[in-house]
Amino acid sequence: MKNILIIYTGGTIGMVPTENGYSPKEGYFMGALEKIGGLHHFSMPHWDFVEMSPLLDSSNISVEEWNKIAETIADNYDSYDGFVILHGTDTMAYTASALSFMLENLSKPVILTGSQIPLCELRSDGRDNLITSLLIAADDKVHEVCLCFGGLLLRGNRTTKYSADGLVAFSSPNYPALAEIGISIRYHRPALLPKPDGTLHLQKLESIPIGVLKVFPGIQFELFESIMTETLRGIVLETFGAGNIPEGSGALLPIIHKAFMNGTVVTVCSQCAQGTVTLGTYETSNALMRAGAVSGHDLTTEAAVTKLYYLFSKNLGKDEIKAAMEQDLRGELTLRD
Repeated sequence: MKNILIIYTGGTIGMVPTENGYSPKEGYFMGALEKIGGLHHFSMPHWDFVEMSPLLDSSNISVEEWNKIAETIADNYDSYDGFVILHGTDTMAYTASALSFMLENLSKPVILTGSQIPLCELRSDGRDNLITSLLIAADDKVHEVCLCFGGLLLRGNRTTKYSADGLVAFSSPNYPALAEIGISIRYHRPALLPKPDGTLHLQKLESIPIGVLKVFPGIQFELFESIMTETLRGIVLETFGAGNIPEGSGALLPIIHKAFMNGTVVTVCSQCAQGTVTLGTYETSNALMRAGAVSGHDLTTEAAVTKLYYLFSKNLGKDEIKAAMEQDLRGELTLRD
């Protein structure tokens, strides 16, 4: 029988109603799990449960919590065949992306899941999400960080939250689902990462100053110049289309160049959910490349931000980080000819 460790961080799945709205309650969730008959079915793997403290709404998850989750996996890695992380939906894609980079040479499944409706409610989607995640974590097919939600198994660093109130809450706009969950679990085997060689290595993250700037019509770039200091290590620039920016009276490019000279790594992503950044296709994107920005290709913003955290935490030089941002490290981006 396979052994799976459930790591509970908080989030909607374990929340209970209070006078101030739904909130996680310490010490409550293990009792709720014991009442789910399906978790004790003969076909289920054996599972153990760890509750992190404090329990958090996922909007409060930060680098510190990513390190705690990753350390829990690393400390228990040899004792379990897989891991299921119960997490709030708002930042689940960020956590999944971060863990995919932090857990180097991961050869066991790490599955993040949760729910849109608390487990204490009659129509909770948490039961199916959790049971399915445990079955996948006990399988030998997955060797990466994934997100299991609403009938889909998705690569963690390819996901983004798609819906605030739908039960299919996540999408993977630039990569196919790893599995579709219906009467059976149908894996898309060519999409899965191969089992890596080597032993697990944990790369903890540092709280590096990183920013995200979303371009919009009429943006006054001058207002953002003050943040482009030497302390800002990385910035994700969400541009139009394939990497285009408004002229903005020519204000942005000198700011980007200033950031580049300060050692800031500027990564260009697209506001479009689907598609890729191709710097140089249009004149406006070519100027970004000349100013020192790098292409994020089809990275999600979640993956771009966490990848920057990861690379800076490895104490790489600026040029090494720029090169790595355009390389596929964990299946997070697609390189096109």
